[in-house]
Amino acid sequence: MFQSPLIVRFWGVRGSIPSPGPHTVRYGGNTPCVEIQAGGERLIFDGGTGLRVLGEELLKHLPITAHVFFTHTHWDHIQGFPFFQPAFIPGNCFYIYGVPGVDGHSIQQCLNDQMLHPNFPVPLQIMAGALKFQDLGPGEVVKIADTIITNQRLNHPGGGVGYRIEWHGQVISYVTDTEHYPDKLDPAALSLANQADVMIYDATYTDAEYYSPAQSKVGWGHSTWQEAVKLAQTARVKHLVLFHHDPTHDDEFLDEICQLARQAFPNTTIAHEGLILSLGAS
Repeated sequence: MFQSPLIVRFWGVRGSIPSPGPHTVRYGGNTPCVEIQAGGERLIFDGGTGLRVLGEELLKHLPITAHVFFTHTHWDHIQGFPFFQPAFIPGNCFYIYGVPGVDGHSIQQCLNDQMLHPNFPVPLQIMAGALKFQDLGPGEVVKIADTIITNQRLNHPGGGVGYRIEWHGQVISYVTDTEHYPDKLDPAALSLANQADVMIYDATYTDAEYYSPAQSKVGWGHSTWQEAVKLAQTARVKHLVLFHHDPTHDDEFLDEICQLARQAFPNTTIAHEGLILSLGAS
């Protein structure tokens, strides 16, 4: 019997701030947004500026029902939401999930607050689509048809989570905005990544940048491609996708990282806008 594949598509792969320009054309400058299609269900992870581009594509397929999961509410992960056109259209429905950060603010409050004056001229209440908000507890399981989504808290300032998506034996691990520990692998990240078919990982820096005496990135809440490789090897990941690129890393620099990472973990991909991965086709 034919089973439709699990589809992963990358709409935004950059971290911190959008970085458009001639030197980021191949990998892209939009901030994080990843779409997963699983057995007819549409899941969206994070709402950076890539969400605006995804929204333009979804306008071709109205009406839309989708489930949107936020890892946390730092600006680069929510700044595309006010420009997400499908949310303004009646008849569309979006289930929106997030784990409150250490300040206790709900996902609804965080998305609402960034659209208040003087930050933005259009309040969230103008969105005419059905928005159904749900705060998740750490480790809480969400089941959407045949897809199971779990979360684990990660090491990031203000709090944040990663997600593990399981569908008919296929596993995608979304581990972004996390800082590795100096003396051990993060048990939460290991749990999320365990034997995943695809692990999407925060590879914002190189080790040299992270430990730089001139401008150390220790404590900034992000990791390196070298730590991504360690985690992938230990967790027995099949395919490693490096993600959340630093805005200063141009296309040539990311090409170099790709070559080095593949020497250590051959099945490595550098995420770029438009990248599509297909799993589980039969």
